[in-house]
Formats: sequence, C-alpha cells, structure tokens
Amino acid sequence: MENTEKKNIQMGSFQTPIGMRSSTLLETSCGYLLQELQKIWNEVGQDQFEREKVLLDLEQECLEVYRKKVDTANTSRARLHQELAEAEAEFTHLLLSLGERSLPGRPEKMVGTLKEQLDSLTPALREMRLRKEDRVNKFRAVQGQIQKISAEIAGQSEYEDLSSNVMVNENDLSPKKLEEYQTELQRLHNEKNERLMRVEKYIDAVHNLSLILGTDASMVITKVHPSLNELCGIAKNISNSILAKLNSTVESLGEEKQRRLEKLHHLGKALTNLWDLMDTPYKDRQSFSHVTGLLSLSSAEVSDPGSLTLHIIQQAEAEVKRLDQLKASKMKELFFKKQNELKEIRNKSHMEIPSQSEIDNLINLINSGEIDHADLLTSMDQQISRAKEEASSRMTIMEKVEKWVLARDEERWLEEYSRDENRYSVSRGAHKNLKRAERARVLVNKIPALVDLLIANTKSWEEERKKTFLYDEVPLLAMLEEYNVLRQEKEEDKQRQREMKKVQSQVVVEQENLFITRPSTSTRRTSIRSVNGGFSNAMPLNRRLSLGLQQLGPHSINSATQGISFIKEGKKAHRQKLFARPGLVSHLRDETASVVSTFSGPQSP
Repeated sequence: MENTEKKNIQMGSFQTPIGMRSSTLLETSCGYLLQELQKIWNEVGQDQFEREKVLLDLEQECLEVYRKKVDTANTSRARLHQELAEAEAEFTHLLLSLGERSLPGRPEKMVGTLKEQLDSLTPALREMRLRKEDRVNKFRAVQGQIQKISAEIAGQSEYEDLSSNVMVNENDLSPKKLEEYQTELQRLHNEKNERLMRVEKYIDAVHNLSLILGTDASMVITKVHPSLNELCGIAKNISNSILAKLNSTVESLGEEKQRRLEKLHHLGKALTNLWDLMDTPYKDRQSFSHVTGLLSLSSAEVSDPGSLTLHIIQQAEAEVKRLDQLKASKMKELFFKKQNELKEIRNKSHMEIPSQSEIDNLINLINSGEIDHADLLTSMDQQISRAKEEASSRMTIMEKVEKWVLARDEERWLEEYSRDENRYSVSRGAHKNLKRAERARVLVNKIPALVDLLIANTKSWEEERKKTFLYDEVPLLAMLEEYNVLRQEKEEDKQRQREMKKVQSQVVVEQENLFITRPSTSTRRTSIRSVNGGFSNAMPLNRRLSLGLQQLGPHSINSATQGISFIKEGKKAHRQKLFARPGLVSHLRDETASVVSTFSGPQSP
C-alpha cells in the first residue's frame, strides 16, 4: 500500500502543472485514468513489480513529453528573440540606408513580452519597408533616365532599352544621394538639349546650304544618319560621332559653296570683260545679271535659294565659251583697230613703228590660239598708253621740229629764189615773192638758235629717258648735227665762191686791160672765149648744187642730207642698227660731204 501511495504521489506530482500550465481538468483526467488502472490491476491481480514498471514507464513517457514541450517553447522563444533582433537590425539598417534619424510612431523603449515587442515594432518596420520600396523606385527611375540619356548621348538609344539593367545600391538610399542622381540627370538633360540644339542648328545649316546649292537636303541628312530625318520617326542620334559628321558635312557644303562662288566670280568677271570687249548691249547682259550680281558678294552674303546651282554654273560656262568663240572672230578686228590707233599715235609723233613682220607674227599667234586674247589686248593698251605718254613727252620737241621743218622749207625756197635771175623783174606776183623773201630771211636767221635749242632739248630728253630720240626711225640729234655740218659747209662754199668770184673779176679786169693794150682780133676772141668758158663751166655746177639741195624736199626731214636719204632708201630694214653705231654721225657727215662736194661750184648770192 505504501508503494501504491508513493506512486500516487508521484503521479500527483506529474499532474501538478509546471509554471502557468496547472489545470484542474488535466489533474482530473490523469487521476481518473490512474484510478481506473489501479482498479483493473486489483481486479486482475497484477504483480506489484509489473505495476511499478508500468508506472515508471508512464513517468518516463510523461517526462519526455514535457521535455519536448519545453524544447519547443525554448526554440520558439529563441526564434522570437531572433526575429526581434533581425527586425530591430533591419529597422536600423533601413533608417541608415534611407538617411532617416528616427521614425514617428516607433516606441522609444521596448517593453512587454517578446511577441508584444515584435508586434510593436512590426508597423514601424512595415512603414520603413514601404519607404525603402518607394525610395528604390525613385532611384531606379532616376538612374534609368540617366542611363537612357547617357545611351542617347553615346548613340545607343535607338538600339537598346537599358532600363531593366538598372542596379540600385540599396545600402545608400539617402535623399542626398538621390539629389546627386537628380543633379546628374539634370546635367544630362541640359547636355541632351544642348546637343539637340546643335543638331537642329546643323540640320538648318544643311537645309540652307542645300537650298543655295540646289541639292537634296533630306538625302544629305539621311546619309549622315537615318535618325536625323524626321520621316524615320525615331529619336535623333546626338552622339559625338554624329555631331562630328554633321559639322564635317556643313563644312563640306560651305567649302562647296565657296568653290562654286569663286567659279561664278571667275565666270562673272570673264562675262563682264567679254561684254565690255564686244560692247554687248545692256539687254543681252540682263539674262546673266544673277551671275554678275555675285561679284561683289562674299560667301557669307550669298543666301538666295538656287543662286549657286550647278545648272547656273553650266549656263555661265556655256555663255563664256560662246562669247570666247565670238571674241576670237572679233579679236583680229580689235587688234587691228588698236594697232592702227598705236600706229597713228606713233606716226603723228614720228616714233618708231613695229615692222610688218612683227605684226604678221602676232596675227599668226592669234590664229593658232597660242596667245591669250585678253593678254594681247592688255599689252596693246599698255603700248598705247606708253606711246601716248612718250608722245606727250616729245610734244615740245616735235613742235620745234615742225618749226625747223617749215624754216628749212623757207630756206630752200629762198635759195631757189636767190638763184632766180628774174626775181627783180616787173611781173605779176613779184612783190609777193619779195615780201616772202623778206620773211624767209628773218625766219632763216632764226634757224641756228632753233637748232641749238632743239639739240639741247633732245639731249635732255635722252638723258632723262636713257634712250635715243628717233624721228622716223632716225636719231634726231644726228639729223640736227648733220644739218649744222651741212650749213657750215654751205657757208664755207659761199665764202669760197665769193673769193673765186673776186678772183674771176680781177682776171676779167686784167684781160680787158690786156685787150686794150693789144687790140688784136684773134687775141680778143681768145680772151673772150676763155672768160666765157670759165662762166660756162660755173653755171652747170650751180645748177647741179641747186638740184642736189632741192632733193632735200619738205616732206622728208630725215633726208636733210643726200647721204641720209641714200641710207634710208637703201637700208631701211637696218636703219635702227645703223644709227645705234657710235660712228654713225661721222659716217653721215662723210656721206653728205661727198655728195655736196659733187655739186660744189660757183653760186650767185
């Protein structure tokens, strides 16, 4: 009985609840079952040992069950501690990552059971998680925009969608970091807008240049990149390479514009020169006024659509070619016109005239096309200008030469008049000749001073210009000096003739005296014949001298002497070379002296 009571006590101890788990219903159930088991054992007569064994097994099984329950409770408590710690850690991490110091509504101190503490923290944690999710979405949106715009700037926007590849750093979701991303996004937006403006500016430039040049702007733009054509319907590529291509395209079009403008400038000048050259009417020039109107404009000033098209250039080239062909047919006429003008200036001033062989050579060059017509006319204009300038410088000398020529004509007439034995006879016009003779003597007396002045002026002219003054291709100084020599020789001849006449007069007187002392018929006849013979010999000489001097006609001043006239007629092709030799003047003097001496003889005053 004692053992049974012990067992009952032990069972009672098992029935006693542990901690807060004591319950009357449980004790009643265990005790009832134990009593039922005792009754059964008593009725059956169960061995006491067996009874104790069964009760011990029951006790062990009860302990095992309780132990499992305790372990489960411990595990649950540990899990709650861990969940609470993790929740607090997560909450703290979210506060740090979101840049928050605290969250309104979170309890300052954790009190109560673990579940109460966890329940009090859960709302705040849920709020923080929502905030994190919202912040992450904001970061993802901003970073996605940054990547998208960066891709557009890099030229990848039309090929890839990079929004799914955005990686957000959840450890730093602070407002400061978000602001940095937003600042970067704004910078990229500004850069994108600036690049779009540059692209639009380039496209506008391409359109304007294409309008001026007459090219298809859309084709040029599409060639740079298809996205730049608005008809493609895709975002414009604004990468550095595209901007560089656009810049290169605009520069290329600008260079082409400059080349075409320079070509039209050249063609416009050619047209203007050809029009002026051929005196084209204003009405015919109007059809190409759009070309000549560009002559005064620079490349930046040309903006009219279609003003530099290839068609306009081709039209201008065709017109220049046509006018060139027309000019070639008129060039000879113009050349001869200017050649005649030059010849007239030179003839009027008695300057050197190009030989016919030189003119023929120029005509052959014109016909063969080996000489540029414009250069030829320019050269002719320059020659005409130089000829006019030289003629102006020769004017003073030429005026004096003309006076000298007139004086020489009067001198020649006076010499002929002085040889006329009937000049004092009473006849019609005799008084006029006397008056002319008086005027001629006054004019002839001025010739030496005029010649000396001419020589001085000519020498001054030659020293100033470092060239010889030619008069009809003969040096004027040589003519003047030769004239002085001839005049001196004529004076000497007159002096000799006066002396000879005086001697002859003395001989006549002696003959007359002899005739008186010897009045012989034969002697008288002989003396008369000898005297008459002397005069008969003198008269032909006078006539020959007069004829030689008459050959120095009024229209050949460079034939001032018979020798100079002979040189001009015999060696006209080499005249310039002959007069360029140092001994020319002395040679002319010798020639003239020899001719004059041939006609020397008695001359009546």
